[in-house]
Amino acid sequence: MKYRSWLGIVKKARMKEEQEMTKRIKFIRILIALVIFEMLFLYSINANAHCDTLDGPVVETARQALAAGDVTPVLKWVSIGDEQLIRTAFQNTMEVRKLGGQARELADRYFFETLVRIHRAGEGAPYTGLKPGAEIDPAIAMADKALESGSVDKLVSVLTDATAEGIRERFRRALETRKHADESVAAGREFVEAYVIFTHYLEELHASLKGGTEHHEHQ
Repeated sequence: MKYRSWLGIVKKARMKEEQEMTKRIKFIRILIALVIFEMLFLYSINANAHCDTLDGPVVETARQALAAGDVTPVLKWVSIGDEQLIRTAFQNTMEVRKLGGQARELADRYFFETLVRIHRAGEGAPYTGLKPGAEIDPAIAMADKALESGSVDKLVSVLTDATAEGIRERFRRALETRKHADESVAAGREFVEAYVIFTHYLEELHASLKGGTEHHEHQ
């Protein structure tokens, strides 16, 4: 009887250990997936904001089009339905630019704002005016450099490390406070706070993933 009882205890202990290991593996897989998903969506979620800056890709293309006197390069930033609006705005701008001086500057500004506004509307995003280039998110600046250099390795490394560290930091805090959660009410509250911060962070990452997926599906 004692031998059977001992075997039963060992068996239960092994089952519990296997269950804990399975949970850890699943958790690690989820964290890895979230890191990748956040990295992929970060460019998408910030690209719209980047497009309304004076040194963003939309305005930069507009400058080149005006300099060449050819509207074609900027048409890729708007839908077919909005193409004629841009063509008309471009023609008007080219006419006013002939006056030179301040009139030329105002005409260029008018075209930049028209193009960005219509582009943003096509993305379902509000237009709040052109922003200085200094407001560009560092990640987006790195994305542009990656496209120019032809290598995305540095961008992937920076975003992956930053996202992974954000998860690890909140996880460590939640794990540490969980160990002492039952020692007192105060300790329990400290754990709850850390747990909420940790899980909400993961929820936000997952929400970003879903939002990015829906965005691309609607395009």
